[in-house]
Amino acid sequence: MKRFVQGQDRRQGVLLPEFLDDWVSEENPVRAIEAFVDALDLAGLGFERVAPAATGRPGYHPGLLLKLYVYGYLNQVASSRRLEREAGRNVELMRLTGRLAPDFKTIADFRKDNGAAIRAACRQFVELCRRVGLFTLQVAAIDGSKFKAVNARDKNFTPAKLKARMDQVEASIARYLAALETADRQEGELAQAKSERLAEKIARLRAQMADFEALAPVLESEPDRQLSLTDPDARSMATSGRGSGIVGYNVQIAVEAEHHMIVAHEVTNVGHDRTQLEPMGRKALEAMGCGELTALADRGYYNGEQVLACEGTGVLPCIPKTLWPSEDGFFTRGDFVYDAEHDRYTCPAGQKLTKGAARSDRKGDVDHYRHLTACFDCALKPRCTPDELKRLKRWEHEDVLDKMQARLDRMPDAMRVRRATVEHAFGTLKAWMGATHFRTRTLKHVGTEMSLQVLAYNLRRAIEILGVRPLIAAITA
Repeated sequence: MKRFVQGQDRRQGVLLPEFLDDWVSEENPVRAIEAFVDALDLAGLGFERVAPAATGRPGYHPGLLLKLYVYGYLNQVASSRRLEREAGRNVELMRLTGRLAPDFKTIADFRKDNGAAIRAACRQFVELCRRVGLFTLQVAAIDGSKFKAVNARDKNFTPAKLKARMDQVEASIARYLAALETADRQEGELAQAKSERLAEKIARLRAQMADFEALAPVLESEPDRQLSLTDPDARSMATSGRGSGIVGYNVQIAVEAEHHMIVAHEVTNVGHDRTQLEPMGRKALEAMGCGELTALADRGYYNGEQVLACEGTGVLPCIPKTLWPSEDGFFTRGDFVYDAEHDRYTCPAGQKLTKGAARSDRKGDVDHYRHLTACFDCALKPRCTPDELKRLKRWEHEDVLDKMQARLDRMPDAMRVRRATVEHAFGTLKAWMGATHFRTRTLKHVGTEMSLQVLAYNLRRAIEILGVRPLIAAITA
């Protein structure tokens, strides 16, 4: 084939470079991985078998296996079997591991047995990024996203799901019994074969029904009345799509707004975000090492108790209020203006609603505001309340929510920044992890896997921002 770029003859003898290092450029991320792992105090972080045993067959150094995993997650190769294959044919891994190729069981056991140490190594890289000066904006976006677990929907049960499945099996048994009765009235070999097939199906369905009946007491004993057979810690969670959901985990991350580095993360099996603001805000504040941190989050985090818990900690949450639609065209709470100086509300008619005495039916820390006379002949009353008097409820710590709203008003682009910051990180992670997301089971091991993903993500971001050589210089400084 003339006038095309020509390859080499497969039978032509070649002399490979004398050094394997010559095949890996100075800007290859492999060099940054090696520098980072070599700089870690593996024993201090809790890695097992850092000191070799005096007897027995020599094992692989934990630093080598950690390098192998960081390289794998950085290049979307998370499977231990695929890592074993890559170690034997990938020139970059040959250079990184010194041409050692551990078997897949050794690789998988390292991740299983060193979960806490791997999470600590992930925190070490975040601390390195802080020392380098990548966290200067003091703004972080917090969000959660649902990730699939190694557990099919059919292997997850709630009382409602179990009852629906049992009803389906009962209906199928009744249908097959009717078909069997019809087949028994017929003669011939085909009718006999059909009867045998139907009898086998009915036997399998009855065995399945027995399994479901055995699950019922186990399901009732679960604290949240939910049971997953493959991954016991996975839970059924609703997603943004209407009527959709997955069996998986709720991954929480805090991403700093300047360089989109993940500064804190946590894996939970709680399907909502309402109780995650304060713990994630504290982790992000500690990781970024600043006195105050503006934490941006969406309405799923709006929880008065959580906002109050952040008060005085240095975490300044910015969350838009949940807006409830008007009922029957009545004025909403937002139509009433609160005057903090005089502790009263001004209604749309201009009347002042003041705090009444503590009612006998007062619940908790909620105060009631009303006007004793103005409502009776008010022209706007048909649009205000169907009751005799309009009463407004106010939480006694409502001032912390008002301060948060004032912060949000001073940051009109806060939600745009939040969306562009944290959803970028989630999109990248899910693209790397593929359709199956997690490969390990139980909350403990899934947390380890997420830490490796976050470490690889942050390493990639640091290389893009600083470059390989400056990053290595910062690591070895």
